[in-house]
Amino acid sequence: MAASDILLGMSGLRIDGFSRGKRTEIVKGIDLELARGEILGVIGETGAGKSSLGLAAMGYVRAGCRFTGGSIDFDGLDLIGMTEEEKRRLRGHRIAYVAQSALSAFNPAHRLLDQTIETCVDRGLQTPEEARANAVELYRKLNLPDPENYGRRFPHQVSGGQLQRAMTAMAMMSRPDLIIFDEPTTALDVTTQVEVLRTIRDLVRQHGTAALYITHDLAVVSQLADRIAVLQHGRVVEIAPTRQMIANPTHDYTRSLWAVRNLDKPERRDGEPILRFNGVEASYGSSRALSEISFDVPASSFVGVVGESGSGKTTVARIVAGLLPISAGSVSFAGKPLAGLSVHRDRETLRRIQLVQQSADTSINPRHTIGQSIGRPLELYFGLKGRERDSRVVQLLEQMELGPEFLTRLPSELSGGQKQRVNIARALAAQPDLIVCDEVTSGLDQLVQEAILKLLIRVQEEQGVSYLFITHDMNVVQGISDKLLVMHQGRIVEQGFRSEVFSPPHHPYTERLLASVPQVDPDWLNRLVAADATP
Repeated sequence: MAASDILLGMSGLRIDGFSRGKRTEIVKGIDLELARGEILGVIGETGAGKSSLGLAAMGYVRAGCRFTGGSIDFDGLDLIGMTEEEKRRLRGHRIAYVAQSALSAFNPAHRLLDQTIETCVDRGLQTPEEARANAVELYRKLNLPDPENYGRRFPHQVSGGQLQRAMTAMAMMSRPDLIIFDEPTTALDVTTQVEVLRTIRDLVRQHGTAALYITHDLAVVSQLADRIAVLQHGRVVEIAPTRQMIANPTHDYTRSLWAVRNLDKPERRDGEPILRFNGVEASYGSSRALSEISFDVPASSFVGVVGESGSGKTTVARIVAGLLPISAGSVSFAGKPLAGLSVHRDRETLRRIQLVQQSADTSINPRHTIGQSIGRPLELYFGLKGRERDSRVVQLLEQMELGPEFLTRLPSELSGGQKQRVNIARALAAQPDLIVCDEVTSGLDQLVQEAILKLLIRVQEEQGVSYLFITHDMNVVQGISDKLLVMHQGRIVEQGFRSEVFSPPHHPYTERLLASVPQVDPDWLNRLVAADATP
């Protein structure tokens, strides 16, 4: 490509980080070019350096890290050599960033619309009236509910998937030259993901915006990217046009990422119910969230829960965890009524029910070491202290493939996928009977997902633990669930054993979910859009 076409160029880029005083090289001499209007997909395992590369495209490194070599050129500007004030004038205007964790990126005290338009208005790019109108139009294009009034809500009043789309709207407000998308669809259900992918692709094309699209989802990146770069251990091991990369990857590591996850846990149909919902209803204020929900979770089973963003999946999780009271119906655990709120449950019940939340960033105390976070339930429920506690923490870390060196690290020193593994280890530390998993693999690359799922299956076989597994990944539930609940608008529209739900004929809504599962095929989204447009 001609030099005049290059918007972003990295040459020999190196980034170092420090963990407990020990130097670690995160990015190891990366050379990369991005043309105007081009979408470059960046894939690789957790910890490969994808997010560090994306932040570097803004001239930014995390606390404790530094640029140690190379250069970053953005439209003729030296991002490494610029002052912080000069970089700040670029960010949010010519360069925008969509983070992986939407919940931690929004201010909980301000309404969504105010945060969406803030940068544009403060920089004088648009008047408040223009910005509000543009924000509503972006809300509409991103398929957010009631777009005219959506921005009046606070972050805690919308689902994780809706919040991620609001962040995408915020990034697109100023029509930047470059957008860095860091796992922007991991929190989205499959039907919403289709709409967001289509909107991102169309808006980027219409505005001539260049984009770095960081993801672990091969099917997603194949729909958007013109080229794909594969990262491993801080290096680009392969880069090629998307069709060429998918058809004929040349590097062994790339081929390992391309391998399709092939989990097929035998379906289990026995076991007395350990958890039972009977006609449960729940609300947030005057807004009904669940209506007449009834289902069982048998002992030592996987019960998958799928549905669109806002369908009520996380509300079910909050009820089981004691974070939200029900307004009608009943919930029982191990044959006894389950108190509505956790403050009314005894310690043994608290130990037996554990929750692994969707947002790893906001569910770990940032001031505690990983050893302290995982060690807390060991102290609380089993009285373990000192070396005995630390020894058990190391065992749990090794189960998560993290190693003993993570014992003294802080959450800020971990990738998103590593934080999620810490959350799972903390839940397992309590030796529970039931674990509520709320999108626990959505932030993990395919190789790590497979390892985590196999681990959960092994723990179930060894300890008899049950899982209420909430996810938007239909491939996951098809491979691991014993029973499946399909939720839509606060109701269960279909439930049954896995083999029954996935065998046609499907409920129309289940059919819609299955049809929306992305495929590793660059033409899949085009075919789906064409099919939707056919009368």
